[in-house]
Amino acid sequence: MTATSTPVRRSRLHRREHLAALGFVAIPLIGFLLFTLYPLLFSVYASFTSWNGLGDPTFNGIANYIQMWNDPYFAKAMWNTFFMMIGIPIGLIISLVLALALNRKMRGTTFFRTVYYVPVISSIAAVAILWQWAFNGDFGLINQTLALVGIDGPNWLMDTATVKPALIIMAIWKGLGYSMLLYLAALQSVPRHLYEAAALDGANAWNQFRHITLPMVRPVTFFLVVTSIIGGSQIFIEINIMTPTGGPEFSSASIVWYIWQKAFSQLQMGYASSMSIVLGLIIFVITVIQFRLNRRNSFSID
Repeated sequence: MTATSTPVRRSRLHRREHLAALGFVAIPLIGFLLFTLYPLLFSVYASFTSWNGLGDPTFNGIANYIQMWNDPYFAKAMWNTFFMMIGIPIGLIISLVLALALNRKMRGTTFFRTVYYVPVISSIAAVAILWQWAFNGDFGLINQTLALVGIDGPNWLMDTATVKPALIIMAIWKGLGYSMLLYLAALQSVPRHLYEAAALDGANAWNQFRHITLPMVRPVTFFLVVTSIIGGSQIFIEINIMTPTGGPEFSSASIVWYIWQKAFSQLQMGYASSMSIVLGLIIFVITVIQFRLNRRNSFSID
């Protein structure tokens, strides 16, 4: 005798829960389709057109990419962007040092954590204006401080030799608190018995740092490197406020600033789209390489 399966009748509450779940899923999905996927696909299409953003796009094949290959300003902007990423390892080292200092039991650590994190939550436009004043060659705070020790400071933002270091200093200061707090959280999660066992085995402070601390904070370092490179590739607001003309001899123009100039100042939307696609591919390739290197060098405590 075979048992016949009867269809399960779902209650009205069950159906309402499913509809509510679908609604919650649909909202971010629709947002992704409208504000991420569609603009991305349209940008790919626009990169093969001559378009001013107002009229109808005119297909021109790979003319934009050929123009990009022969555009010295594009190469200069890419070079400036990657050069300013020198501040990423410098900032990470300083952040780790500060985290190690604040991880010790001492008075005032909460105050210093707050002070270091204030720039992170501050408006980037306000921070850029502040540093623009500080780097002023005539009455800036930095040159006034240097004058106290007999040093005649340069006109930081108007000199090709100092404009990029000035922007790097500002970027390091802005992101220091974020990296420091992540490192501090990682340090506080390291089991104390590892250090105690290492000390019993005769390991000094340097060996403990090298063989315990660094491997344990490596996941945080990997995360910060990936996100910092992605963010550094898209630097724009600081450039547009502190050096609105791209700096002397185009020495501070980032690639995103150049894309913005082509798109909205010169109305070359098609050419700007092609540069955006190339920048996105470069970021994607760099990120994939970083993930593979991290997987190959997955950490273990020696």
